[in-house]
Amino acid sequence: MQPNAKAEKTKEKMKKEWTVAVTGVTGNMGQAVLEQLAASPLQPKVRALILPSDKKREKRLRKTYAALCKSGRLHIVRGNLADLAAVRELIAGADYVVNLAAVIPPLSDKRPELAVECNQTGVQTLVAAIEAARPQPKLIHISTVALYGNRDEKHLWARVGDPLLVSPYDIYSATKLRGEFCVLESSVSAWAVLRQSAMLHKNMLADNMKDGLMFHTCFNAPLEWVTAHDSGVLIAHILEKDAAGEAGEAFWKHVFNIGSLAQNRITGYDTFNEGFRLIGGSGKNFFRPGMNAVRNFHGVWFADGHKLEEMFSYQTQSTAQYWAEIARTHRYYALAKLVPKALIRKAAIQRLEKDENAPAYWNRHGDIGKLTAFFGGQEQYNALQKADWDAFPLLCEGKNAKGEPVDLAALKDEKNAALLSHGFESEKADKDISAADLRAVAAAHGGALLSERFTTGDVYTPVRWRTQDGEEFSARPYSVLRAGHWFNRTYTQNVWEFDRLARKDSLYAQLWYDTHAQNEAFVYSMDENLQTKFERE
Repeated sequence: MQPNAKAEKTKEKMKKEWTVAVTGVTGNMGQAVLEQLAASPLQPKVRALILPSDKKREKRLRKTYAALCKSGRLHIVRGNLADLAAVRELIAGADYVVNLAAVIPPLSDKRPELAVECNQTGVQTLVAAIEAARPQPKLIHISTVALYGNRDEKHLWARVGDPLLVSPYDIYSATKLRGEFCVLESSVSAWAVLRQSAMLHKNMLADNMKDGLMFHTCFNAPLEWVTAHDSGVLIAHILEKDAAGEAGEAFWKHVFNIGSLAQNRITGYDTFNEGFRLIGGSGKNFFRPGMNAVRNFHGVWFADGHKLEEMFSYQTQSTAQYWAEIARTHRYYALAKLVPKALIRKAAIQRLEKDENAPAYWNRHGDIGKLTAFFGGQEQYNALQKADWDAFPLLCEGKNAKGEPVDLAALKDEKNAALLSHGFESEKADKDISAADLRAVAAAHGGALLSERFTTGDVYTPVRWRTQDGEEFSARPYSVLRAGHWFNRTYTQNVWEFDRLARKDSLYAQLWYDTHAQNEAFVYSMDENLQTKFERE
């Protein structure tokens, strides 16, 4: 946190007490944010929204922060984010709202209706409450790296403005997409959207040993890990700096990626490998190549992750430090070094293949839709089961998907990053964005700009657009050109049809065809009961 002398000077500049309303406070990032706010020398008041059903977590929170509760600095509001009355109570008189609430995988896979309720309806409810408030609090909305969709060696790096292709059947990503778009298009006067990267937290190992979700992680997927602690520091620093009037226009009404240290940019296999070192093994000791998906994941390295660091200075913890801390606080993991690896593999890993979220389960039950989404089809899945590690190319070992040698150090150097086109000269300043830029992006999507009038640089006044399917929609130029949004059915329905859309959409095509054949012609969807469907076009 800030040194006390600077904190006192900052407090003198502040005109009044300030209050922060926080949702998702019992989650991993929420706990880290609360810890930082509780310790802040600027002493903000905090209101925390907690589900009525989270009685154990509420009890634990009250015990941990008993002094803050007693002093009135921490006030708990019970309610659901989709409950307008509870949300109004939460934000009444608040200066800031930090929306951390989210239903994430694997819960979103098992209970997709909860993802809709929280990530979509909940955000819409929160935004409506802020829009109606007088004065309006400022909103920091936490979005997700999952909006960027699946990445492989061809496009390891992403930046804000990349086209958003959320992975089929990923209801978490789809609902977060809709929630973010709601914020961007709202009449909230001061908002900021932060897309969170992969996050390391103290419960990560335990959380990932309960479900088949771990098999969704592609071994060659790029992952940029940030710790929950650093994420909490970021939010606290943003609030402290803005409360002192120092955040400014460069932050508000913009979208950012929450980046991490350069050494935290690794792959899916690296991640498993680092975890298994705690018990004296490696990823190859406990996994087979065919256990895990080869596409339909989400993870990137951020080419613009330095922007928030330059503004708020929060990046401190490496993945090596994280694993060292896990080893220190969970010393019993070391006892597993004495257990035969085959026994651990059977008891801890292979048992998860029976879970309904695992590819092996999909194969046994003939779920061709998911096998196609994650592997390209059942035939491809079965062929992969015959592969051993000698025949499976790992990017972290300097091999591309074809098994050819690649310079991994060069790939990890941001200066060499292969970046996606945004359809216009995206390095230009907002004030210089013209109608020609809007028309160019619309045409790249296979659509058109319908509005005849556009004032150069006015990126926050909504305009009319037409998609390749002839559908008309309204969106701010900022949402489309700067944040990567473009209307398709995923914005209103649980339908993923990028096989078809990519044929006429050059911005989608440049990423989709990295891992999909151009002759694929499938529609992935969910019915009204949120059950998965799969059909040919």
